[in-house]
Amino acid sequence: MAHIRHSRISKTSVDKLQPRMMIRDDLLAGFGVRRQGGAPVYFLQKRVHGKSRWITIGAHGAPWTAETARKRAEQLVGEIAVGKDPAEARRQERAKVTVAEVAGQFLAHHGPKLKPRTRDEYARLFRVHILPEFGGRKVDSVTRADVSRFHAERAGIPAGANFALACLSKFMSWCEEHGYRVENTNPCRKVKKYRARRVERYLSLEEFTRLGRVLDQLEEEGGEGIFAIAAVRLLALTGARLNEILTLKWSFVDIQRAMLFLPDSKTGQKAIRLNSQALDVLRGLPRLQGNPYVLAGREAAKYLVNLQKPWRRIRALAELEDVRIHDLRHSYASMAAAAGASLPMIGKLLGHSQPQTTNRYVHLTEARPLCWPAPARQ
Repeated sequence: MAHIRHSRISKTSVDKLQPRMMIRDDLLAGFGVRRQGGAPVYFLQKRVHGKSRWITIGAHGAPWTAETARKRAEQLVGEIAVGKDPAEARRQERAKVTVAEVAGQFLAHHGPKLKPRTRDEYARLFRVHILPEFGGRKVDSVTRADVSRFHAERAGIPAGANFALACLSKFMSWCEEHGYRVENTNPCRKVKKYRARRVERYLSLEEFTRLGRVLDQLEEEGGEGIFAIAAVRLLALTGARLNEILTLKWSFVDIQRAMLFLPDSKTGQKAIRLNSQALDVLRGLPRLQGNPYVLAGREAAKYLVNLQKPWRRIRALAELEDVRIHDLRHSYASMAAAAGASLPMIGKLLGHSQPQTTNRYVHLTEARPLCWPAPARQ
């Protein structure tokens, strides 16, 4: 709850305003300024047609100062006195805009709150799916039936359809917050997501051995790049996510302490313990001058960007055609379970932020098969 005080709003008082503080002006009833996390925001709170309304004037800074905001508040009070509803008038004006016209504002406003990869995926979804479907429509004209059809047309890729729905829902909620739609009219609500088809593959002892032999052979013969081979090994030996390994920098690697310290993984800061085999892989890699990445790409100072093509060739040679790169992470979890690790320990090793994410491995901890090694050079 914000700390509220009553005094005359001035430049001095606004400049001193701390987060979670609010000032209500003691000269003009209803006029106020509050600060949550960012810049202070001027507002007017008045009863309009019997209902209390919060009318946002604007954030502190050009053009809104204490004095200009006060003048605007006085104008709004005058409009309300003659029966007008300033908030409704503003909503009607904003309702004339199209999805395409406000999409850029949404991405600029909400984008910095997202992880870089998620931000890029949001931009791609708007460019490839949302704008071609809804770009020319008025924001407040999009209905639940429209969204249901949009979602159903992507039934062939249920995970992608669900993510597109979530992205569109976030956009519509943002539009409500900024007056482009009436509150509580998000058309994405009650559109049911597809049930996730979770297919998890765990490599057996024989399959791990086969994969290891193929990696050794490719390394000896030069059949694949050394960084692609190292990437596969590190994925199997650390349980890390693909992007965490591809974007790994040497500055994140602590050989002496046998640790990787990732400053910005999917779940925030993360530490990964390295076993002796993973350490051997890292020690065997060259450090390219001017390139901070462990797995160097073809371009200078860039990291390896596409492991899918090398992986398809590698898994074909190892006769593992149905194994995805992400299955190496699942298989790492199975190795941990086979070694006797508990679910909380597995969650910690994989960097899960929620216990329920780790619960998918409960059957592994109950089975307790014999431990098998991950692929490594002989």
